[in-house]
Amino acid sequence: MKQTQDFTQSTISNVIFYKYLVQWFCLLVFVNACGTESQTLVELENQEEDLRQLLKVPPHFSLPRIPEFNIPTAEKINLGKHLFYDTRLSGNESQSCNSCHFQALAFADDVTQPRGSTGDILVRNSQGLANAMYHATFTWASDSFLDLENQLQVPIRSTNPIELGVTETVVDEVLARFDSDPLYAEMFRQAFPDSEPGATINKIIHALASFLRTLISGASAYDQYLLGDENALTAQQLQGLAIFNGEKFECFHCHSGINFSTSYRDNTSNPDTQIFPFFNNGLYNVNGTGDYPSIDQGLFDLTQKSHHRGFFRPQSLRNVAVTAPYMHDGSIETLREVIEHYARGGRLVETGLYAGDGALSPLKSGFIRGFDATDEEIEAVIAFLESLTDHEFLTNPAHSNPFNEE
Repeated sequence: MKQTQDFTQSTISNVIFYKYLVQWFCLLVFVNACGTESQTLVELENQEEDLRQLLKVPPHFSLPRIPEFNIPTAEKINLGKHLFYDTRLSGNESQSCNSCHFQALAFADDVTQPRGSTGDILVRNSQGLANAMYHATFTWASDSFLDLENQLQVPIRSTNPIELGVTETVVDEVLARFDSDPLYAEMFRQAFPDSEPGATINKIIHALASFLRTLISGASAYDQYLLGDENALTAQQLQGLAIFNGEKFECFHCHSGINFSTSYRDNTSNPDTQIFPFFNNGLYNVNGTGDYPSIDQGLFDLTQKSHHRGFFRPQSLRNVAVTAPYMHDGSIETLREVIEHYARGGRLVETGLYAGDGALSPLKSGFIRGFDATDEEIEAVIAFLESLTDHEFLTNPAHSNPFNEE
């Protein structure tokens, strides 16, 4: 009996010993694993912080979604900034990106429809570029341009209409302009140290995209209010904010979040999730069929799906007070007219080729229902929209023409 008891006690002791040995070993492995994981997380956080500092991302903004094939560097950004302002990037050396995107206007322009470098009239109004990198898709109405790098092919290479006009017949000449310039040769070398020397269209696009990702606007009066300054907005602007998000105007359905657009992605978004931020806002109802002018029917022109006629992406409202005229074709001149358009539930075009009552459009979004708006409410919403103007962004030397500095 004693032997059995001793054996049992010994067995129990061994079990307890091995139990604690295993627990200790597991704890050691866990600590080491956690240490490795923590180190990895720390490294990741450091990388994200470096990127935040490089792009000057405000503390209340998430990092933008950036493709792994084009991680920004200071050298790429510097090269992209020079290229953005250089007329040598157009086929005939008459225009630069800046020709349609002025910093003082939040990188929009003040014309209804701009002209390309050879005089072609473009069908769409120039968009402001503030916070463009946060959009889920790029251009006014495309579900296929998911990165800035994709979109930049259009203004550079497009032949119908021509914008910068870097067509196949002149592309070698354009690249030679930069290769023959010692300043550019060095900037390309620094920006792409692991590549063959010399300019290429892909390098140009990657540099431009890197510069565009620095065009972050987040220092408006509204931002100061978000960051805790209760006096940053006037009483009228606060009233306008409440109306903007209220049950009557319901602007937030299409203009929400930190960038005031449902077309939004950041570094936390699932890259495999397709976002479809396109709407028909009743701007036209040609022949009572819901059509927009045949020159530009929005997403329909790409998909050829009849219910996509007049589908366009909600723009960011950042700096909207300085980016007139409005809508995809620049057909509305003032913010008051924009609000009146939505208050009516669609625009009435009484005469001409595009005659039709947008309020009766069969393709109009269900969000465009119309509402009664007083002058006081309209003025309050306009005042709030003016609070989204980031005056620091409009004058920031980091975004200005570098050739004026040299």
